[in-house]
Amino acid sequence: MADILQILILGLALGGVYALMGAGLSLVFGVMRIVNLAHPSLIMMGAYVAFWGFRLYGIDPIVMLPVAMVILAATGVLLYKLVFEREAKSAKYSEMTVLLTFAFAMVFEGALATAFTNTQRVTTPDYAVDAIFIGNVFIPLGQLYAGIVSLVLIGALALYLKYSRFGYAIRATTQNREAAELLGVNVNFVGLVSFAIGLALAGAAGALVSFVFSFFPSKHWEWIAILMSLVVLGGMGSILGTVVAAYILSVVAAFVGFFFGATLSTLTFFVALFVVLLVRPQGLFGEKPELA
Repeated sequence: MADILQILILGLALGGVYALMGAGLSLVFGVMRIVNLAHPSLIMMGAYVAFWGFRLYGIDPIVMLPVAMVILAATGVLLYKLVFEREAKSAKYSEMTVLLTFAFAMVFEGALATAFTNTQRVTTPDYAVDAIFIGNVFIPLGQLYAGIVSLVLIGALALYLKYSRFGYAIRATTQNREAAELLGVNVNFVGLVSFAIGLALAGAAGALVSFVFSFFPSKHWEWIAILMSLVVLGGMGSILGTVVAAYILSVVAAFVGFFFGATLSTLTFFVALFVVLLVRPQGLFGEKPELA
């Protein structure tokens, strides 16, 4: 019984981090129809911001989190204005963004590898290797803090989207871009801000990832399928769905890893992506596509 509880705790703790990693990707797709394959490499950039802040100046990675968010948000504004804004009304926009963001992923990987080499890094604040013991069960403090911070950020995003005036505009654009524009919503500005928020969440996730996982520039290729499995299972564009999917798959992967080994644990996400696309391609919270 203690083993089952231990696995469940570890799965839930990592689920929060996965949820934050996927939330920005889901937001960007929901608003702009951008399939951002570069999202994991941007998370990596956030991880390096937190790592070097800790390495050079001893700044806690959680304290560096807002810095990573600002840097990635500014990167998002630049990318959107230079690349993604011009073709937003194209019928083939989503397909185009797959190729564009794939190219950006390789560019970002090359830039990070040139700057920092492919050496594995990890940020090591004291709590990253500490734990709370309750009987025979332990709770890693690093994963606990990362999970809590992730939930706080996702909760703040949900409140902003639900109750703020601009949040209404984002939700309206997500539901029907053309109708929102007819009602006076500046969909280009909404897209710009949403893209910046999505990348800011990637920066925040990177700061947390820096002390939860080891990382290196090409690590982002391992995360693409994981993040895509989360957003597809949850429903493309549904942040709530992504969060629910993150917790489900994280817990399942933890149990698979315990009983069958770490390699099959990672395979859980790939199998989930394959099964969802076959059985329920709209995901848990997505809308079923209408047949023409």
